[in-house]
Amino acid sequence: MAEKVGIRALASFEEFEKLLPIQRAVWNHEDVDLTPAHQFAVSSRMGAILLGAFVGRELAGFVYSFPAVFRGRHCQHSHLLAVRPEFQGYGLGKALKWAQRAEAVRRGYDLITWTFDPLQSRNANLNLQALGAVSRTYLPNFYGLTPSLCLGPDIPTDRLLIEWPLRGSRVRGRAEGKGKKPCCEPAALPAALARQAGGEGTFAEPGRPRLRLEDAVVLVEVPRDIKALAFRCDLIADWQSRLRRVMTAYFDRGYCADHFLFGDRCFYVLRKRKKG
Repeated sequence: MAEKVGIRALASFEEFEKLLPIQRAVWNHEDVDLTPAHQFAVSSRMGAILLGAFVGRELAGFVYSFPAVFRGRHCQHSHLLAVRPEFQGYGLGKALKWAQRAEAVRRGYDLITWTFDPLQSRNANLNLQALGAVSRTYLPNFYGLTPSLCLGPDIPTDRLLIEWPLRGSRVRGRAEGKGKKPCCEPAALPAALARQAGGEGTFAEPGRPRLRLEDAVVLVEVPRDIKALAFRCDLIADWQSRLRRVMTAYFDRGYCADHFLFGDRCFYVLRKRKKG
């Protein structure tokens, strides 16, 4: 991409209206599921962070968060991150998140939260590995059976709640390009969930959940490309239901998802939190 990229706050109603076709292009949502321009207008006036990424003079994507309270702490909750398909693959999404962090810190915040589908491995890799965020909350069917948000007909909209401690050492390290990938060899660590023995490729089936492991670090496998299973809703539902059991059980026992291994096989890294 030869043209210069710039990120700045969006402020005019004309710019807010441009965010609707971006939402349609990225998620193929019906109008009823779009965040409307008037919502951007009022929330940005009342404390939301709304930043646009421009390639040359073209609006290529945006990030949107609003003031919230999480476990008694004032924070920003990031609701939308979208990059037009023709501009994807150039790091604009990551750049928007770092710009969002900088603006939140400037305003005095130390936390941003958001949700994402835990079966979306690329999002997991961005959130946990690239940005240094963590998760310790699993939200079953968080948005209800909203068709535009489901992975398939009647598949619940399960989500992980992300916590991004903006001033923490992990996040600062990622921001400075010093973040280290976890030194984890999947074969050397116990897995609370993994594909069935002998299963290979896109359509591998999930194995039996192991809910009573006591190791300090355990792995949880998810499919590498859930979109490739679009015509196997039974398999998506099976992975989701077993993932829900595992994540809920280990979060309840004090574990936290703090890394993600993205490769031919993909794993959440769950680590037992220290007490106190």
